Amino acid sequence: MIDHTGLFVSDLAKSKKWYLSALAPIGYGVIMEFTKEITGTTDVAGFGETKLNKADFWMAEATPTLPVTHPPLHIAFRAETRAQVDKFYQMAIAAGGTDNGVPGLRPHYHPDYYGAFVFDPDGHNIEVVCHTPQ
Repeated sequence: MIDHTGLFVSDLAKSKKWYLSALAPIGYGVIMEFTKEITGTTDVAGFGETKLNKADFWMAEATPTLPVTHPPLHIAFRAETRAQVDKFYQMAIAAGGTDNGVPGLRPHYHPDYYGAFVFDPDGHNIEVVCHTPQ
């Protein structure tokens, strides 16, 4: 089981704002932040389910080297309801994300796989998925 994960972003303030909006429908928010004075390298923000008060998704600002040679990441967050998936998609697009798959069933994964995909400000493929039947 994965305890936490993270990614590097080109603009921490911009990404933090985007993720706060996009992940609000599944109860995610910023749980803790550390400055570069504490980490020794860069500012970081830890997101998680606010009701649990545990950061499990971290981001840190990093200057990309050109040409960018790393592929974007794919990260999927679990939702309890299909309505949360729909709301994630709406909020992520409204916050400036780019469509990479409208909310809907993906029966090739399994009959009740309901997900939506949006590219974040750095081009990472962010998904919210619900596995329970309607």
